[in-house]
Order: sequence, then structure tokens, then C-alpha cells
Amino acid sequence: MNNYFCDLHIHIGGTPSGKPVKITASRQMTLTRILAESSDRKGMDLIGIIDSHVPEVQSELIGLIEQGAAKPLEQGGIRYKGTTLLLGCEVEIKEPGRGEAHFLCYLPGLTEMQQFTRWLADRCKNVTLSSQRIRASLRELQAWLLEHRGVMVPAHVFTPHKGLYGNCTDTLAEVADPSLIYAVELGLSANTEMADRLGELNDKTFLTNSDAHSLPKIGREYQAVAMTEPCFDEWVKALRREAGRRIVTNYGLHPRLGKYHRTVCQSCQSPLPAEGDGRCPHCGFKAVVRGVDERINQLATLPAGVHPLHRPPYVEQFPLEFVPGLGPKLRGKLYDAFGTEMNILHRVDESSLAAVVGEKIAKMIALARTGALEVTAGGAGVYGKVKQV
Repeated sequence: MNNYFCDLHIHIGGTPSGKPVKITASRQMTLTRILAESSDRKGMDLIGIIDSHVPEVQSELIGLIEQGAAKPLEQGGIRYKGTTLLLGCEVEIKEPGRGEAHFLCYLPGLTEMQQFTRWLADRCKNVTLSSQRIRASLRELQAWLLEHRGVMVPAHVFTPHKGLYGNCTDTLAEVADPSLIYAVELGLSANTEMADRLGELNDKTFLTNSDAHSLPKIGREYQAVAMTEPCFDEWVKALRREAGRRIVTNYGLHPRLGKYHRTVCQSCQSPLPAEGDGRCPHCGFKAVVRGVDERINQLATLPAGVHPLHRPPYVEQFPLEFVPGLGPKLRGKLYDAFGTEMNILHRVDESSLAAVVGEKIAKMIALARTGALEVTAGGAGVYGKVKQV
């Protein structure tokens, strides 16, 4: 059993022919570039590309396999250099009388994902785009995935836009079969301490993924997972905590960095009190976005600090891109010296870092590893910021 670094929510921005996939993602985010960045720069052992349903993306993957650059695994997933790709898809579902929410669907191989593409094409407007709303209930989606060895993970569950708890429901059982949900994705604005206040989530595995829309954002949140090898079957066992497979550590941003952490005015960004008429007392603007922190307080059934025995530690860590003073040139020097971001954040001592980037930046990286840098909170779609030390 080994620990593997995993980021299971990465978007594709475009295809090799230049067609968009995730409209808000960088066009540099092609399948091949994501695989190369994840393996060569980030050091990720397992990644989930959740736009794998797009036919042209599948064609690009088939080309990599035919060239010998990628290889399907018997236990699910596709190996590229030092990284295993899990095929995923993000869909949007709107239950009657409820807000829409996003769900991540993972399947063991290309054949199953191509079948899913055909199923989706009959239920959405444009199967070539990401995060499409489908004409199906959540339970219908769960049934299809169960039949095809797939798993579904509610995405960024607390966010006010497209989160299951943030926009759709107060409890899982109202809209889904909870027994078929092994894990939930916390999102950038929440952590374990916050999420475990919902008693119904105590038996669920928590995932911390990047939701990357550009190459540098890959691995801004991730987890270390104990498995015998990085593949689909082992990952599902880890979600279910079977035979010693499990999440060992969640590595996530400080929740205050998340762009929906606090309730703020969308116009002037002033923080708002929990009580009020919904209008900003500072500027009078009406479009107020409810923060994740406030939403969890509304739903909480347990006090803070109560965790199930299986819950792993949550390490509040800042990616290299967030470290003040560590620009692209210095990051390039670190990559040249130590290989990958996972090496820099986990395996290289501070003195070795200082020899490359100087003592001040090395100290900042050391603080970033443990989330010790001070931050200002984000909200209403604006990320929080790391303060200069």
C-alpha cells in the first residue's frame, strides 16, 4: 500500500481543433497538455478530467493510446507517464422546484464513457460542452452509473452557485439515494472542520479537488490516497474505505481564500450580517451572495470539532502559485532543481529550497506548506488573498 497524490476535478478548455469545451477555462487546457502538466510539473499520481465525455476529447485520447503514449489499465483508468487518468464528466441537474447543482461522474474506461456520451446526447443540448444540464433526475443518473460501474460525487457541495447544499437541498435523501454516494467534494470555500457539522455527511469520504480551469491551478487542492496502485478500482475502494484503502490526508486551501466563503455584497464586497432584509446596508445593493460559512451554520446538526474516527487530517496548504514573491521565474528554478510541485511541497527541506530561491522565499514556502500564511476572506465570486509577510 502506497500513498498517491490525486486531483480529481480538472476541466478541459478546448480541443486540438480549437473548439471550446469549458467556456470559462483556458484554451491551453487540452487533454494532452493537462496530462503533461500533471505528470511533469505537478507530480500528480492520479487525475480526473471531468470533460472526458466530449467526442473530440475521446478522439484525442484514442490517438495517444494508438501512439503508445497512453495505456488503458485493467483495473480502470489510463496511464500516461507517471500519471493515471480517470475519465469523468460534470453534469448539471435541476430537480423540480429546486435550484440546479453539479455532479461529477466517473467511469472505469473509455468504452463506458463513450456509452455515457450517447446517453447524455439524448438528454442535453450540446454534448460537446462541459457541465451541461441534463434532462434526468439525480436518481436516474445514479441508476445508470450503478449499472455501468460508475460513481457519482456531488461537486463543491456548499457553494451558492451549483452546489448540492448551496443551491438544491438541505438533505441528501430529498433528491438522491444516499447509499450510492460514497464521497462529496468540499469545494474551495469549505474544509473538514466545517463540513463535519452536518451529521449526515459523517459516513461520507471528503474530497478536496482543484476544479482547475487553467494549468497552474492543477493541484491547488488534492489528497493523498492509500492504494496498492493508482487506478479506478483502487480509487473507488478508497472512497468506500475498503481493505485499508482510504484518504490519508486532504490538502486544501484555507477556506477564507475561497470565492464564496463569506456572505458579501456583490457590488461593494462589504461583508453582511446574517440577519437583515437582503439589501446591503453599505451601498443598498440587493444582489447579495450567501456564503458557504453561513450556509453550513444554517444546516449544522453538530458542534464544531466533532469528527468520525475515519476522518483524515485536513492540511490547509497554499500552492506555489499563491506564495507571495514566488513568481513564474522563481517557480521555474524550483522545478528545474526539484522536478515537481509535489516534491517541492512535500519532499524538499527548507535549506535546499533556500539554496535555490533564497531564505525569505524558502521560509514563505515552509509557511505555505502548513497554511500558516495570513489571508483575507473572499466572497461573492471574488477569491480571498494571501497577505504579504
